[in-house]
Amino acid sequence: MLTLKRPDDFHLHLRDGAALDSIVHYSARRFARAIIMPNLTPPVTRVSDALAYRERILAALGGDSFEPLMTLYLTDNTPADEIRAAAAHEHVHAVKYYPAGATTHSENGVMRLEHVYPLLEIMAETGLPLLVHGEVTDPAVDVFDREAVFIEQVLEPLRERLPELRLVLEHITTEQGVEYVKSCPRNQAATITPQHCLLNRNALFRDGMRPHHFCLPVLKAESHRQAVLNAAVSGDERFFLGTDSAPHARGRKECAHACAGIFSAPVALEVYAEIFEHCGALDKLQGFASEHGARFYGLPENTESITLKKAAWTVPDSLPYGDGEIIPFRAGEELTWTLTD
Repeated sequence: MLTLKRPDDFHLHLRDGAALDSIVHYSARRFARAIIMPNLTPPVTRVSDALAYRERILAALGGDSFEPLMTLYLTDNTPADEIRAAAAHEHVHAVKYYPAGATTHSENGVMRLEHVYPLLEIMAETGLPLLVHGEVTDPAVDVFDREAVFIEQVLEPLRERLPELRLVLEHITTEQGVEYVKSCPRNQAATITPQHCLLNRNALFRDGMRPHHFCLPVLKAESHRQAVLNAAVSGDERFFLGTDSAPHARGRKECAHACAGIFSAPVALEVYAEIFEHCGALDKLQGFASEHGARFYGLPENTESITLKKAAWTVPDSLPYGDGEIIPFRAGEELTWTLTD
């Protein structure tokens, strides 16, 4: 048996409408709170949008205990007053920066970070965190190098200009990402997904093209996976849990232009437990899952607990998703940890 303070997910996509209704309970069963990504269509760019989306999430929960922590989607046209309103609101916890075109629903993102430096100065002043999708979108840069180039060309100059800015480099995938965060003071941190701990880029091509292993940032070489895994299990408080669970209907994954995203919500905590157990680091899982992120965001640690037991179960091949189906991470595979009722 493994009992933890109830964890939080500091990077989660819940979508909207029927899709939201289909999937929110998977996260609510495992996590007490989650940082909710704002890349809907249209995106969540204003506090009023975030509060309306929060109400839709709460309605979809049907009474389940789960707190959505809302974010705003940063654009080149975000008003300064909106950033100040977000910083002052109890239900808005961060602002998300997508480089335009970097991933799913990022077409409204920021063209050049320099365009929004005045907004980042307000965030630094108020303590509102910036959540970063850390990839350049220059087509001349190899897709496997985009995180490393982003760190060199964007993050390093930003840290030099605004060292007090609170920042999370989300879903890190590279040695360079790990080393960057380790070089930072405590006001900068990173989230780590289960897939980037578990899979290297070979998983995209094993026994044919595997679209359900396609995410952005894309899986990297084995040396990078090892670096990310070592950071996750290190006990360093700058690294914490963020699943980046990103649901797409089966037809939008198994097609000529597959959407990026891995739907890990139904298995995330169990997979993290396997990963930490394999590394002999189960004693570090509570910090990674339940403590480090809460401290970074200035949230109280959860007082409730959750228990997993060693009992094998097989992940379903598919799950309902709106009026269709979705393929979960590790579909058809056996896991060794299961949640107790």
